[in-house]
Parts: sequence; structure tokens; C-alpha cells
Amino acid sequence: MNLRKLFSMVFALALVAAACGGGDSDSGGAAESSGSGDIFVSGSSTVEPISVRVANEFEKQNPGVSIAVEGPGTGDGFKKFCSGETDISDASRTIKEAEAEDCAANGIEYLELKVGIDGIAVMSGPGNPIDCLSFADLYSITSPEAEGFDNWSDANELNTAVGGAGDLPDASLTITAPGEESGTYASFIEIVLEDRLEEREQEIAARFDYQSSASDNVIINNVSSDDTSLGWVGFAFADEAGDDVKVFSISEEEGGECIEPTPETIADNSYPISRDLFIYVNTQKAAEKPNLVKFMDLYMDYGLTTAVVDAKYVPLDDSALAETADAWANR
Repeated sequence: MNLRKLFSMVFALALVAAACGGGDSDSGGAAESSGSGDIFVSGSSTVEPISVRVANEFEKQNPGVSIAVEGPGTGDGFKKFCSGETDISDASRTIKEAEAEDCAANGIEYLELKVGIDGIAVMSGPGNPIDCLSFADLYSITSPEAEGFDNWSDANELNTAVGGAGDLPDASLTITAPGEESGTYASFIEIVLEDRLEEREQEIAARFDYQSSASDNVIINNVSSDDTSLGWVGFAFADEAGDDVKVFSISEEEGGECIEPTPETIADNSYPISRDLFIYVNTQKAAEKPNLVKFMDLYMDYGLTTAVVDAKYVPLDDSALAETADAWANR
């Protein structure tokens, strides 16, 4: 990384000497820079497929520009973004107060743009007999109070205490899910667990004794091989897996309506575990790098429509599309 930064500094000085304009850039391992600044996007693995599609389309239209897109997780992406390493941060949640403070401390100014909608799919192996899980069920097997439970039925006493039916089956339980670096992890806790965690004065976290992975494909592979497993990923990844996994319907209240995640139920927020997807743009770098502005202009057009749909996420409605486009235009 030090060598890459040194190269970027030397190259930027050469550009200034040649009166070519453009600012510093860290291509994150991308091809050699070609002019007014390459683009580096990092962050959410959920948003990554959208940004990759926009990058591919942009490079087709602008073959002299190199764009690096990676998906280490929302939290890791914000660390890079708020230290000035990246131009754009993909995020499957809004920036946390502490992360915003880091950006401010480093003089990083940014614009938050909503780009699509996703649901979190909770899943198991294809032979799991359970069809629907409530938030109480999920708390009973994924919260810190569930630590050490390696059978679904181990959670029944806790399940009853938090408002569940206490009828989880006698079957082995293995969990593979995103880790703390992931926006999917943070969103799952915020939407599904946080209220009960606060009520029961628990740490705002999931249980610590499951197998965590930053790779959605690893999670799906592990879950698909075990009919009594549990895991959660962005809906698009579970949908892509098809019959290899069983996706549960979810009810927010015990005994409430069980809602299956679909593009329609996610778009209208009737599916209980839905969330917005974002990108954060470094506005100072946008002012310095014409290619970044051109890339963002394409994102506001191709990205918010074709790329979001091709990545199997739910596009924004007309009002939200206009709000995002206006926010970029009026930056």
C-alpha cells in the first residue's frame, strides 16, 4: 500500500507539471492511470454488483479510464473513505455517527445518495421443514443470549421469554452469516434484534460464536449443504442461489402475517427486513476529477435503472429517483 501511495503521489506531481489537472488517486490495484484521475470504489458487498456494472459500462464508453471496485464490507469501506483513500463508498446502511466524525476529522466532505432497495433473506438448506420465522424466533437463535445454542430447541426457553411460541424443533443448528465488517450484519441487528436487545439490556450485537464470512457465496455454500442451518444475505444473492437454499418467510410479530421476500414486498416495505442501499461520494474529489463527475452522471442514469435491476435489486420509485438525481445535480 505504501508503494502504491508513493506511485500515486509521484504520478500526481507529474500530472501537475504537465498541466494536465486532476488530483491524487489510489486505484486500489487497478491498471496504470491514464489521465485525469482513476476512480476507486470500496465498501458494501451488497452494493458492489451495482457499482461494478456502472464501472464496466463507463469503461466501455471511456476506454482510457480505469475503475477499481471492491466489496470488503460497509464498515471497512467507510474506514477507507473517511481516510481519503477512496472516491466512492458503497453502503448497505447509512453512515454511523462515529464514522461521520472520522470523516470530519480528516476533512472529508461527502454526499449521501440512495441508489436502490434490498431485503435481507434469512435462509437454510433446501430440506428445512420450517416455513416462517418471527423476529422473536430470530432473536432466540442469533442474539448474544443464544450463545452456545447448537440445537434449535436449545432456544425454546428464551423464545418463550421474548414472546415466541417456544416450539423450535429438535435439530442441530449451525449458523454462517456476515461479520461485523458487513452492512448486512449491521442492518440485520438494527432491524431484527435491536429493540429486544435494548429491552433486555444486552449488547447491540449478534451472538459471537457463529461462522462469519465477508463472502455471500461462502455463506450460501455453507447454508445450502445443511438442512438445519441458518444464515442471512442480501436478497439478490439468495434469489440467485435458487433451489440450493430455502428462504424463510418472516413475520415481525409472533403469529403475524408471514411475508416472503420478493421484489414487490421489498419495494413496498411489507417484507419486514428491507433496507435502502447507498453510495457516498467524496465531493472534494468530484470537484477535482472530471472522470469522477462523468462516472457519477452515468450512475445517476444507467446505474439507478439498468444496473440496479440487472443486479436484482429493487429500483427506487419516481419520487426517490428524482430526489437522488437532484441531490447529485445540486451538490
